[in-house]
Amino acid sequence: MIEAYKQKIDKLINNVERVFLGKTYAIQLCVAGILARGHILIEDVPGMGKTTLAQVLARSMNCKFHRIQFTSDMLPSDILGVSILNPKTAEFEFRRGPIFANIVLADEINRTPPKTQSALLEAMSEYQVSMDSRTYGLPQPFVVIATQNPIEYEGTYSLPESQLDRFLIRLEIGYPPAEEELVIMKKRDVVKEITELPPVLTAEEVLELQERTKGILVDESISHYILQIIEKTRTHEQVELGISPRGTQSLYVASQAWALIHGREFVTPQDVREVAESVLAHRLITKTKSFNLTHLAEERKRIIQEILRTVPIPR
Repeated sequence: MIEAYKQKIDKLINNVERVFLGKTYAIQLCVAGILARGHILIEDVPGMGKTTLAQVLARSMNCKFHRIQFTSDMLPSDILGVSILNPKTAEFEFRRGPIFANIVLADEINRTPPKTQSALLEAMSEYQVSMDSRTYGLPQPFVVIATQNPIEYEGTYSLPESQLDRFLIRLEIGYPPAEEELVIMKKRDVVKEITELPPVLTAEEVLELQERTKGILVDESISHYILQIIEKTRTHEQVELGISPRGTQSLYVASQAWALIHGREFVTPQDVREVAESVLAHRLITKTKSFNLTHLAEERKRIIQEILRTVPIPR
């Protein structure tokens, strides 16, 4: 039975790779985030294909996709929607904003002020939007894929810790291998390729895969292994504030998703180790204060790797 789910996941990953070349691991991390019903933060320099990756994922899953270009003058209502008076009925009607989609690309999320960034918090945590004393459910599946440029500072606002903690996965795309970059250089018409890309899953199948992810077995020894890793982040001498219980749960479900992607019905210690950095590093608050996001990210990753080396692997 697990093989049927793996075939669907492989079909999705292979379809994305038809357009987004040479980055299987980054695609797998995004798929793991989707299977675990989490949100994804892609932090990389311009031109790496952050937007393309989000578009291709949405297209491959035949999901409704909205892109929100974040700017310094954006208001929460530009994301969530607004109530407008209908002159015929003399009543206010709620006009839904771009947040009402399956895959929402929050492009350059750090270019908008904290007040507007916070408009995403309820949607990302509770899959709903509250406006004018009413609550509106978001379509399922619902995933926010946010991007930010780590080397630009002018006109940007750092993401608050509460916002970062709501991203299940943080990843960098990096430069493609030379062979793939040669193909990109010679033939690319990305817009046409995305438009012509056939969907390989439906939204219903994605929900089915998300449900199956919850059923992946996690042995007690693996659960204690995860807790030991988390405890180390809370006592590490270079960490001011360690991983929250939300982060613990995120590592648990991400490990389940990673196991399913690789066709297993149970989580192994290697599954935990392979996703730990992407799930935990961005949640750490270190004692070193730096406005350089790249240097800060490298320090956080180094701490997680150090912890993984010191925590005994269960047999």
